[in-house]
Formats: sequence, C-alpha cells, structure tokens
Amino acid sequence: MTHIPQSLHDIYPADADLLRNLKAEDAHFRHLATRLDELDAAVHAIDLGADPASDERAEATSRERLAILDEIAAIVSAARVA
Repeated sequence: MTHIPQSLHDIYPADADLLRNLKAEDAHFRHLATRLDELDAAVHAIDLGADPASDERAEATSRERLAILDEIAAIVSAARVA
C-alpha cells in the first residue's frame, strides 16, 4: 500500500484558521507539525522505494507518525472546545 502524503490542512480542512493559530502561538504544536511533515515524507519515500529502509525502521517511522497524529488530534480537539 502506498502512503499518500497529507498536510494538516488536508487532514483538517475545516480547521484552517485554528491550525494557523496553533502553529503561530504554540511552539510544541509547531514542532509536532514540522515533525509530522518530516515523517510523512520519510514514509512516502520508503513506500516508493526511494529510501531502502529496513522493515524495523519503516515500522518505527510509521508508528512515530501515527503517535504524532494522535497527539495533534488531541490538541486540535481541545482547541476546538476552548
């Protein structure tokens, strides 16, 4: 299965203003968003074969990406309520 890279704005299209505010005001969120972009690109490169990663590294990269997505989802949910 090929990974399709997605930006946060693709994942949360209705929350564009909220994402902009979080990136501007929350250094931790900004770090998570940057790391997610890096991991998204890495997973995509691995899937395409451009990065010949071991199965272990591919799995670890995917797990880290999903953990960051979970953390971002919690932050976005909390910010919607606030």
